[in-house]
Amino acid sequence: MRLHELYAFPEEYKQRRRIGRGSGSGSGKTSGKGHKGQNSRAGGGVRPGFEGGQMPLARRLPKRGFKNPFRVEYEAVNVGRLIALFEGKDEITLADMYERGVVKDGAPVKVLGNGEVTQAVTIEAHRFSASAADKIAKAGGNAKAVEG
Repeated sequence: MRLHELYAFPEEYKQRRRIGRGSGSGSGKTSGKGHKGQNSRAGGGVRPGFEGGQMPLARRLPKRGFKNPFRVEYEAVNVGRLIALFEGKDEITLADMYERGVVKDGAPVKVLGNGEVTQAVTIEAHRFSASAADKIAKAGGNAKAVEG
């Protein structure tokens, strides 16, 4: 059995409401919508957020802040984790990180300084924290910042 072959038992399905099928059904004649009025009509009712002409809540509240369209969200990864994942490698590239699933594919990467660097290693990333760059340099490695 595979995941796509799983299904609920028939008794677990919620029965749909069969409206307009006679008074014995409990929802015949007006089909549970009462008599006349906006909500009894097909397509009736008001749009979401409509408060009957009263000034809606979304318009009563003040606008706050702004969204910076130029903000860049970096995927953070610790230098200790990189060393552990790519043990024995002397060069860790962005392609390696994307391929191994350490960071989201194509996302800009920032290397942070948590963890120990025991070997000389060249790490390629978009940004480095000061502590990460310092640890890599002390171990005799190279922190290579990439543009883009």
